[in-house]
Amino acid sequence: MENQHYVGIDISKKTLDWAIFDGQKIVFCAGTENSAPGIKSALSRMREIPGFIPQKSIFCMEHTGIYNAHLLEFMHKSGLLIWLENSTQIKQASGMQRGKSDSVDARRIAGYAFRFRDQTRLWEPPRQVIQQLSFLSAARQRLIQAHKLLAMPLDEQGSFVSAALQKQIKATSKKSLTALKEEQKAIDAQIDILIQGDARLSELFGWITSVPGVGPATATEILVSTNEMKAITSAKKMACHSGVAPFEYQSGTSIRGRTRVSHQARKRLKSLFHASGRPARSYVGHREKGGASGVLPAQSSRRRK
Repeated sequence: MENQHYVGIDISKKTLDWAIFDGQKIVFCAGTENSAPGIKSALSRMREIPGFIPQKSIFCMEHTGIYNAHLLEFMHKSGLLIWLENSTQIKQASGMQRGKSDSVDARRIAGYAFRFRDQTRLWEPPRQVIQQLSFLSAARQRLIQAHKLLAMPLDEQGSFVSAALQKQIKATSKKSLTALKEEQKAIDAQIDILIQGDARLSELFGWITSVPGVGPATATEILVSTNEMKAITSAKKMACHSGVAPFEYQSGTSIRGRTRVSHQARKRLKSLFHASGRPARSYVGHREKGGASGVLPAQSSRRRK
C-alpha cells in the first residue's frame, strides 16, 4: 500500500503539535492538547484535507516515554500506522538546525518520515504483561536509588562525626530504609508472579537466568527492553543497544582514536550487564580450574564448608 501522507507529531506533557507532509510540501499544521479529545479534534480537522485518508498515512513521532500513552493507545485502537522513532535519530538526520519550537519539530518529523519512508518500522504494542513488567521494573529501580540516596551519606559520614551522633542519625533513618527494602521485596514478588504466570515469559526467564551471573533483575530488564526477544533478535544488536559493543574511531592516517563503547545506549541494561559479567568471568576461571559445573566460585566455597 502506497502511503499518501506523512504526519509528524511533536509530543510534550500537555500539548501535541501536528504537521502533514504530502510528498511536496507541508499541507497542515495544528496544535492540540495531549488528551483523547485533543487527538480526536486533530484527526477530525485532518479529514477535511483533500485526499487525506488516515488509514493510508504514516503517523511518525518521537519516543517520549509516558507522554506517548494517550496517543499510542488511541491510534492503535483506530488501526492507524504508527512509526515510533528515536529522537536522536531524527535530530541527526535533520542536518544543521537553527531555532527550535514544537511546531517546527513536528514539521521536521513529518519530513523525516517522508525522506526515510523506505526504512519505516511500524510500531506494535507490547503485551499487557510486558507493560506491567516495565512499570514495576522502573518502580523497583527508583526504590533502589532512593535507598542509596539515603543510606550512602550515613555510611560516608561515620568516620567524621561522633559515635553518639552517628547512632542518632541512623536511628532516625532506620524506619525509612526498612520501608524502602520491604517495598522493593514486594515489587520483586509481583514481578515474579507476573513472569511465572506467563508460559512464554517463564520459559525465556529460565533460559536467561541459566547463564552464570545473570540474576532476576537483569533477566527482567532484558525481557522488557527486547519486548520478550521480539524487538532485538541477535547478540550484536543487543550488545549495541546496551552499550557494551566497541566501535573504532579512526579517519585517514592522522586520526587513530581508542576503540571504545558508545554513550548512546540503554544505560540501565549496560550497568546490569557489567554487574553480571564479573561473576560470569569468575565462573569461567573456576571451570577452567576444574570447579563444579553450574556453580559459581562463592557457591562452591560455601558447599565445601
